[in-house]
This record gives sequence, C-alpha cells and structure tokens, in this order.
Amino acid sequence: MFDSLSDKLTKVFRNLRGYGKLSESNIKDALREIKLALLEADVNYKVVKSFIDAVKEKSVGEEVLKSVTPGQQIVKIVHDEMVSLMGNKAEALQLRAKGNRIMIVGLQGSGKTTTAAKLAVHFRKMGHKPHLAALDIQRPAAIDQLVFLGKQNNIPVTFDKNDKKVVSIAKKALEHVKNSDCTVSLFDTAGRLHIDDQLMAELEALKDVIQPHEILFVADAMTGQDAVNSVSQFNERLGISGVILTKLDGDARGGAALSIRATTGCPIRYVGLGEKVSDIELFHPDRMVSRILGMGDVVSLVEKAQAQMDEEHIKSFEEKLKKNEIDLEDFLKQIRQFRKLGPLKNIMEMIPGMNNMKGLDLDEKQFVHVEAIIQSMTLKERTHPHVIDFSRKRRIAAGSGTSMQEVNQLLKKFFIMKKMMKTVMKQKNKFTKMGGSLWR
Repeated sequence: MFDSLSDKLTKVFRNLRGYGKLSESNIKDALREIKLALLEADVNYKVVKSFIDAVKEKSVGEEVLKSVTPGQQIVKIVHDEMVSLMGNKAEALQLRAKGNRIMIVGLQGSGKTTTAAKLAVHFRKMGHKPHLAALDIQRPAAIDQLVFLGKQNNIPVTFDKNDKKVVSIAKKALEHVKNSDCTVSLFDTAGRLHIDDQLMAELEALKDVIQPHEILFVADAMTGQDAVNSVSQFNERLGISGVILTKLDGDARGGAALSIRATTGCPIRYVGLGEKVSDIELFHPDRMVSRILGMGDVVSLVEKAQAQMDEEHIKSFEEKLKKNEIDLEDFLKQIRQFRKLGPLKNIMEMIPGMNNMKGLDLDEKQFVHVEAIIQSMTLKERTHPHVIDFSRKRRIAAGSGTSMQEVNQLLKKFFIMKKMMKTVMKQKNKFTKMGGSLWR
C-alpha cells in the first residue's frame, strides 16, 4: 500500500533522526524531499503546497528546534497534518433500523459491482438484512456478476435482463424492498464518464426515483488526481455523500487518498483491499497514515484477527501451548487461521517496522507447501511427528508434490519451535512464581 511514497518518506525521516540538532536549513531540505515525494505520488499540487506550509510553520518553532528528539517531533507533525488532510476520524455510514437506500456510482472499471457486494456483506455483519439491485445494463456481464455474488453470499438481488430502461428496473427493485424484510438496499449503477452528459442525466433521474440516503462514489486508488476530478464532477451533479477507495492492495501511489477530502470535501468512508467480499474496511485516517509512514497498524490487525479467527480454537491452542503439547495438527490449524487474515504482504504492513524491512521473503507459496506436506501425513504422524522416519518422509514428499529436503526443513523448524516454546514457558513460570509483572 503506497509503497513508493512510504519508502521515500521513511528515508526523509531516517535522515532527520540522524541529525543531533535541527536547523531551519535541515528542515527546509527535508520539506523539499517530502514535497517531491507527495507530487510524485500524484497528490494535488494545491493540497501539497498547503500541507508543506502547515508542516513548515509548526516545524521551525523553538519548541521543535530545541527538542531532545527534533526528528521525531517533525515525524509527529507530518503524521498529524496528514491525518487532518484525510479527515481526522473515521466516518462510517449512519444507517437507520430499516429503509436505507444507497446508490453506488463511479467510472467504468473502478470496482463498483464487487464493492456493492462487499458493502452488503459488511452491513449484514452489522445486523442488517441487505438487498442488491442490478442497474448496470451497460456492461453485459455486470448483472451476471452481481447475481453470482449475491447467490454466493446468500443476498437477494433484483434484476431484469429484458428491461432496457434503468429507471424501470429501479422502480421494480423499490417495490421488492417494500414487500420484503430488507433493511438496506444497494443500487449498483453503470460506470460512466463525468463528461457523458446523457449518462449523467440518467443518474440524476435514478436519484429522483430512488431518493437515496447515501450516494457513494467508488474510486480507483491507482488513478491519482483523475479520481479527484471525477469525484468533484459527480459531486456537482449528484451530491456525493462519501467515497470508497478500491484497489489499495495494488500499486496505488496515494494521490487520491491524500487529495480527495481536501479538494472535494467528500469523506472517504471505506477502502477495498482485495478481491474477496470480506476485503473492505472502514477508513481510519490515523491508521492509514501510520501505515504510509511505516508505523504499522496494530489496531486494525487485532480487529481483523478477532473477526476472522476462531476464538475456541485460539483458547484450545493456548492451553496446549502452556503444556507444550503442540503438534503438527495444531500447527496446520494455526496456519489456516492466519491465512484468513488476508495476503501476507498486507498483514506485514500492519506490523510496526515490518513494512520497511528489505529482503523479507513474503512468498505465499510457502504456506501452500507447508499445508500440502502436513496434509500428506497420517493423523498419527501429525500428532506424533517423532515417528516420521526416512520411508515416511519419502511417502509424504511424494504425496505433497514436494521434496524430501522440504519435508526435513519443515520438521526441523517445527521441533526447534517446540523447543523454544518449552524454554519460553519455563521462563514464564519462573517469573510468575517470583511475582514478576513481565508476564502478566
């Protein structure tokens, strides 16, 4: 996420921390580098100028120049100004108990249809009963895609492939909602350019019929200032109530995220971080900035773990850990729980310091190989790995499509881990008996 911008800003801050004392000259050089990094990330020029002026004003004060840790002070100033730039706090949609109508709009290819399904699943987790309406009759596969996602996630979808009038389909969807127990309806509209007056007029007509409580613009985070211009134009015609940034798991430069709120006044409500329907998060400006600046995002990681991981399994694992009874069956379950959190690269970005570690191997295939090896073992071999001899290893390697070397490496790492865990638990018990607070 924003790798290039993050790398450049991290380098600037590292240089600042290297100075024993900061001067206005040091700060000026650093701000110039920050300015270039933001412009290269396609942040709006006026936004960059305003941001740099604000940081400069707060950085050259006596309090910062004479601080014991002036470099860290400036990092904090940059952090706080970036958070302010993106809206200061999370702004989730305020849904009512029932009767919520949300229009999803945006350019072609921004991910509107998938986002509509993601929001429906997200709202269901909040206790709502969602409904989807397929109003995109411009793209041939759009209706099929939404119907498939609805069926896959057990969410009702209203559509009519024979009706070529989008307003008519919208009226049918509203009639369906009126006679159902749905509490929130999401209307997936066709992608269009803001310069296409005919299609924009169609959206205005849809707005009059649907009377939406929210109109959400789905913006591709990789388009930079183009996304900002589109939001501005759509906002003038429709009155956008929020933005959803998609494809943040790709090669996004950061321009859209850092410019939209300041230039359009529209808050970023949610962000899309992958292809799965679960890959959507409430946008937290402070957490996003922490990730951009390489500080991690432990809060989001914990929330993701709590939502995805099986609490009963975690408790069981902890009990076995205390008794040093962990086996390969437990190891396999832990890997599967961990993989529920999403791509390893995204998880690493949430851990402070990990985002900027060079040479870190993030090959997802390693997990696949480990799972294949353990699954090729019998239950006895998983629970009693010490019985695995040469012939068993050969059979396991053949069954998993891996090599004897990979099987040996896995077993070696597992036994080393068990040994380490035993030592750790002994130390924990020792400190606990001594009344040590380190382990409490």
